[in-house]
Amino acid sequence: MTETLSLNLPEVVPVYPLREMVAFPYMMISLYLSHEELPTFEESIHYGNLVCLVKAKSGEPGNLAPALHDIGTVCKINQLNTLPEGGGKAVLEGLARVRLKAVIQDFPVILAQVELVREFAEKSMVSEALVSSLNALLKIALSYGRPLPDDVMKMIDYIDNPARLSDLVALYVNLPLEDQQVLLETLDPIERLKKVYMHLTAEVQRLQVKGEVQAEVTKRVGKTQKEYLLREQMRQIQEELGEDDSRIGEMNELRKKIESSGMPDEVRKITDKELKRLERINPASPEYTVSRTYLDYLTGMPWKTATTDNRDIIKAENVLNEDHYNLKKVKERILEYLAVRTLKEKMKGPILCFVGPPGVGKTSLGKSIARALGRNFIRISLGGMRDEAEIRGHRRTYIGALPGRIIQEIYRCGNNNPVFMLDEVDKIGADFRGDPASALLEVLDPEQNFSFTDHYLDVPFDLTNVMFITTANLLDPIPPALKDRMEVITLSGYTTEEKEHIATKFLIPKEIDENGLTPTPPTFEESAIARIIGDYTREAGVRNLQRNIASICRKVAKEITQRKPPRATITPELVEEFLGPRKFFNEVAAEKDRIGVVTGLAWTETGGDIIFVEATRMKGKGDLILTGSLGDVMKESARAALSFVQANGTEWSIPDGLFTDTNIHIHVPAGSIPKDGPSAGITMATSIVSLMTGRPARRDVAMTGEISLTGRVLAIGGLKEKVLAARRAGVKKVVLPGRNRQDMEDIPEDVQQELDFVFVDDVREAVGEALLSIGKGGA
Repeated sequence: MTETLSLNLPEVVPVYPLREMVAFPYMMISLYLSHEELPTFEESIHYGNLVCLVKAKSGEPGNLAPALHDIGTVCKINQLNTLPEGGGKAVLEGLARVRLKAVIQDFPVILAQVELVREFAEKSMVSEALVSSLNALLKIALSYGRPLPDDVMKMIDYIDNPARLSDLVALYVNLPLEDQQVLLETLDPIERLKKVYMHLTAEVQRLQVKGEVQAEVTKRVGKTQKEYLLREQMRQIQEELGEDDSRIGEMNELRKKIESSGMPDEVRKITDKELKRLERINPASPEYTVSRTYLDYLTGMPWKTATTDNRDIIKAENVLNEDHYNLKKVKERILEYLAVRTLKEKMKGPILCFVGPPGVGKTSLGKSIARALGRNFIRISLGGMRDEAEIRGHRRTYIGALPGRIIQEIYRCGNNNPVFMLDEVDKIGADFRGDPASALLEVLDPEQNFSFTDHYLDVPFDLTNVMFITTANLLDPIPPALKDRMEVITLSGYTTEEKEHIATKFLIPKEIDENGLTPTPPTFEESAIARIIGDYTREAGVRNLQRNIASICRKVAKEITQRKPPRATITPELVEEFLGPRKFFNEVAAEKDRIGVVTGLAWTETGGDIIFVEATRMKGKGDLILTGSLGDVMKESARAALSFVQANGTEWSIPDGLFTDTNIHIHVPAGSIPKDGPSAGITMATSIVSLMTGRPARRDVAMTGEISLTGRVLAIGGLKEKVLAARRAGVKKVVLPGRNRQDMEDIPEDVQQELDFVFVDDVREAVGEALLSIGKGGA
């Protein structure tokens, strides 16, 4: 028999209905009581501090006398305290099962007749096996992480009573209230132990499956498990709190961007597929960042976003004239584009190539064109670019992959019709990483760039609305296939008058503003500007001119800060005081006419320049010596000139045997500067005739032209640059090929009036213009 049989139980005890728990024997219970519930426990003092806890059949909290189950637990009140805010707290100890016989009072305190339930605790092999199995199951559950107090585990190890063991284990097995009440009402300890064993077995199986799943998750997730679990818990907490998950919000934001981007249907399919892939990727994975960046580019590209062109041709012309002086061809081409754009809504953007020496305004002209059209301006420098991926981008399989510069800049710009300047296209390199010039073939071809495919985006993007402008100093380094795709517009150097106008209208106001002289701006005399241009610069453009003007402005600013009297007017004398001694001299005016020294004209990437071809002779075996860093083409021109003079020497009374016992040395200063090209042919021939006849060459006569073996003078390029160089050097007469007569329309009127132009078709005519009679000139 159990100890419940020795309990002195009154016939009537107070009854307290339980709604959210079931009380078992040997269970310590703490109850918080309301003011209405407190009398039940106060009344128990008259009944040996005993109270019966019975599970109510209905869970209505407001009903103080609900329907009760038949079996409950009689408990002893160990402690009863009233609380200041009302109500109280009771600490009870479960003693034994009781059966309710009859309720004799239900208000204000429920009183009922109860009787003890007899429980037999006879030991048998079945009970011993069940107790042993239950102990083993509890230890297994504990190994799977089932929380169980240490003191309870010690108690279980020493309990061999099936009734008491089953009640104790029932407290720590997660069972629904109804199942707990069924256990309480199971009076046979062996049957109760079996039910507890079955419940605990199911619990252990759940824990085992949970452990296997946890092990599999740990194996798959690896290092990211902790962060993943935290994110999942955070998401669950956010859902419980009614807050939006940041990742869900991020996905919704991307969907809105996709809807509003206006991308083509084929691009939309790829974007939607990538978005679904992104939703399945763990945010902690490196692949998540790659996919997210790719979607940002796809949704951020201006598929249909464009600026509205300014179609007011007069306004556009005024803008171009405000920023640049002259440059009629370029301005005319832009206005033609605007006119066609006004008549035709959809048209392909032009591909222009500005070729000219440094400092003539190629890059700044691109900005002016963008301002005149009302478009955004983009500029990238191609100088030194050697990697094809700079144009086409990297494939996304590479770490740190990005789109090419074309797509990147259009993405940043936010419009699909900017003015896009590719600067220094003649200075592109090539190595093992590819040839960027070849990648530009698709970009700059209107027949192909409607579906330009960047390696990173991997979807076609329409570039036909973009106005591409390239710049170069030389055309020769540009590959023929790339050159064929561009409309070349040549920007020649400026004349002295044009430089004076540019300095007065643009450069001086700009430097006065940048150097803080706006309150007291100095005035530059025209003679001072001419002094700067003639004595301190020697260039086709105006960069050095701007630097010298800036230097003068800085010195004026320095004097103002030193509290010296401000210089109101900049005179030629002040120019020399500020800039020092003159740096350039008139080469032709400072020299005398000499035998064998002829003035020639050359074209360089910085504009035009004059050269002096010098020839001398010494005894020898008829050899030709060439010095001055001459290229192969120029050396061939020298041999052709010598052959022509040898074959036709009798026309200038040169003895037949003079060439056989004479070595001729031709030198072109400066020796450290490489020179090449065929245009010095007639200059070399005239120099040889001057040397062999003893007739001095006029230093104020400059010439240029390619020579043939029969003495014909062939056309040359860079005429305007060469003529301007002749004017800067003080040349009075210029001898040109007759075939270049039609190019004179590019020469400014004031230059044509200042210089004497002679057009020749034969070397003999050039010799006659350049050489003096014997006895004239200096040696």
